[in-house]
Amino acid sequence: MSDYAFQLLAIVIYMLAMIIIGWYAYKRTTNLNDYMLGGRDLGPAVTALSAGAADMSGWLLMGLPGAIYAAGMVEAWIAIGLTVGAWLNWLLVAPRLRVYTQVSKNSITIPSFLDNRLRDNTKLIRIVSGIVILVFFTFYVSSGMVSGGKFFESSFGFDYHTGLIVVSLVTVGYTLFGGFLAVSYTDFLQGLIMFLALILVPTIGLFFTGGLGETIDSIKSVDPQHFNLFASTATVAGVISSVAWGLGYFGQPHIIVRFMAIKSVKETKQARRIGIGWMILSLVGAIGTALVGLAYFQQSGQVLEDPETVFIVMGQILFHPFIAGIMLAAILAAVMSTISSQLIVTSSALIEDMYKALFKKDASDKHYVMAGRLSVLVIAIVAAILGWNPDSSILDLVGFAWAGFGAAFGPTILLALYWRKLTNVGALTGMIAGAVVAFVWGQSETLSGMLYEIVPGFIINLILAVVVSLITYKRNAEIESEFDETLELLKTDRE
Repeated sequence: MSDYAFQLLAIVIYMLAMIIIGWYAYKRTTNLNDYMLGGRDLGPAVTALSAGAADMSGWLLMGLPGAIYAAGMVEAWIAIGLTVGAWLNWLLVAPRLRVYTQVSKNSITIPSFLDNRLRDNTKLIRIVSGIVILVFFTFYVSSGMVSGGKFFESSFGFDYHTGLIVVSLVTVGYTLFGGFLAVSYTDFLQGLIMFLALILVPTIGLFFTGGLGETIDSIKSVDPQHFNLFASTATVAGVISSVAWGLGYFGQPHIIVRFMAIKSVKETKQARRIGIGWMILSLVGAIGTALVGLAYFQQSGQVLEDPETVFIVMGQILFHPFIAGIMLAAILAAVMSTISSQLIVTSSALIEDMYKALFKKDASDKHYVMAGRLSVLVIAIVAAILGWNPDSSILDLVGFAWAGFGAAFGPTILLALYWRKLTNVGALTGMIAGAVVAFVWGQSETLSGMLYEIVPGFIINLILAVVVSLITYKRNAEIESEFDETLELLKTDRE
């Protein structure tokens, strides 16, 4: 068999594994709670790795190694910020969100939780949140499909549109039928593939570059400042902007929904350790891949034209073609895990937070599950149409969408979980203001060049939500009772 055939075989096996997992999850999905939230029965390992895989996407295997390869460790500040943000998210949000969403009328989506938690009789919070999720995640899903199309085009010479269709069909297939369980189980496997690939490449690569000492010397001969986190290119505003990416975690629906699905509060501690351990080692592997790759090409006298391909190229150099194909599958796993997570959250927003809230309120679970599957299909078709043009600028929305979600939902989630005086008017005001500020700031090259838009958006949301809530606060016995019950259950479940 040719190298091409071995690599393609690895991709086909990976795709078949995703479909089989989707079928298994389909057989276990019997009602809306199963379809949207896996029956709140996920174990800590699946919760942790599925959250990590949904989060990282192709940035972990291509974007970060490429940035470190080209500019050095000064580009690692985003990774540091994300690690701290993810750890705080697991520590502060995961336990309370797991309990509070169940106490507050068994909420199965973020918008429905905010609606129930704040007793918003107008349904505005639920509808506005649902619209924000629907719009941004449709574009987010589209950007993932574009990445999938370009992956097959660059790796196997497929037509861009053929690659986009293949990735879309497989991802939509297991998501549509298997729902949240399929997304979580496939993300778990995808997280393992990504992790193993990122550990293997730099570890084996060190043998080719002569060990740690030789590798470091080779890198310093290219750039003496390559290991310097505070290189001359690092500004205070730049470091703050990079670290501020970590703020986004508190408001990412496709990540924090995992916290709602874990089996119990007690297991969030184990999940946090697994998740942060996976994240740290994966980020170290991505950085190691860049550094070993730089040393390898310096020693061989070759030139790597595109730094973002360092993981792919090193995988092909170091391993048998079939193993190199699994390395390629790791990139595809990163892309598909994010697409599927965003699809199921968008479907949930459309059905649970808009269709169910505004129209059908007394239909059967079977009806809503079917509607959820149909919405996955419709959203995927719209996303594919948006991404049909390979030169689409949709990919530019990824950083903006992260900031938009973080600024709109982050402070709202934290206040809803920790401050009993948050009101529906305060939450809605802060949410809208945070989203608008992030949008306007992000559209200005001058402002966004000074500071990442999530920072002003997050701060404005937090201030307005607190001020307006203090002005509009009226004691509500039901809200107080749920808040107290949540605190009691947290104490009990942790024992």
